[in-house]
Amino acid sequence: MIGKVYGVGVGPGDPELLTVKALRLIREAKVICSPRAGDDSESFALSIVKDYIDPARQKIMTPVFPMSMDKEVLGKAWDGAADQVLAELEKGNDLVFLTLGDPSLYSTYSYILERIKKRIKDIRSETVSGVSSINLAAARAGIDLALGQERLAVMPMGRDLEPVRSALADFDTVVLMKVNRGFGKLVSLLGEMGLLGKAVYVSRCGTDREKIIRDLQAIKADELDYFSIVIVRKWIAAG
Repeated sequence: MIGKVYGVGVGPGDPELLTVKALRLIREAKVICSPRAGDDSESFALSIVKDYIDPARQKIMTPVFPMSMDKEVLGKAWDGAADQVLAELEKGNDLVFLTLGDPSLYSTYSYILERIKKRIKDIRSETVSGVSSINLAAARAGIDLALGQERLAVMPMGRDLEPVRSALADFDTVVLMKVNRGFGKLVSLLGEMGLLGKAVYVSRCGTDREKIIRDLQAIKADELDYFSIVIVRKWIAAG
C-alpha cells in the first residue's frame, strides 16, 4: 500500500506550541521531511521538533528549497522534493512533511502536495494545522487582529506598495509578511497615511531571537529579518 503524507504545521518557533496531534504524528512517522534554505543551513522547522525525533529509528530528509524568486529554480527544487517524498510513499512509508507555522498559509508544502497528486491522484494525505506566526505575533504584541465586523487583510509586502496602500485604506487590520525587503518604503507609506503609531514590527516570534518593536523608524536595515511581519491595527494604537 502507498504510504500517507501529512503536512504538519510546527508553529513559528516555540516547541511548546506544537499541537498534540502534530507531536503524535512526528513521533510515529517512519520518514520526516523538513526543507532547508541552502546546503550550508539547517532546517528551522526541524530544529523546533528535534527533541521529539529519533534519528536511529526515523529517516530524516532535508531537501533544499532555495530562497529565490525565480520560478524555474523553485520549480526544480519542488519537483526534486516531490520525487523524494514519492519514493518513500511508494515503499509504503507514512511521511510527515514539516512546515513552519500553518500549512495552509504561504506554505511550500502545498506545491509539493500538488505535484504528488498529479502523479498519484488517489494519494492519501492530511493537513494538520499549526499556530501561525500571525497569531503568535499578535498575541505577543497584545493586539486583537479583528473584533466584531472588522475586516482583516493578510498579504506579502512585495515590491509594489500600491496593493499595500489599498489594503491599509480598506481594512481595519493589515498583516504584512516578509517585510525585510523595501521596509524603508513601507515606513514612509505608513507615515504618509498617519499609521506609524498603529504599527508594530515582530520578528522571530516564539524564539529566543524574538523582537517586538513599536517604533518602526528606529529599526536599522541590518536588524531586519526574513521571518518578520508588521501588523497595522487602525483602531487601537500598538502598545
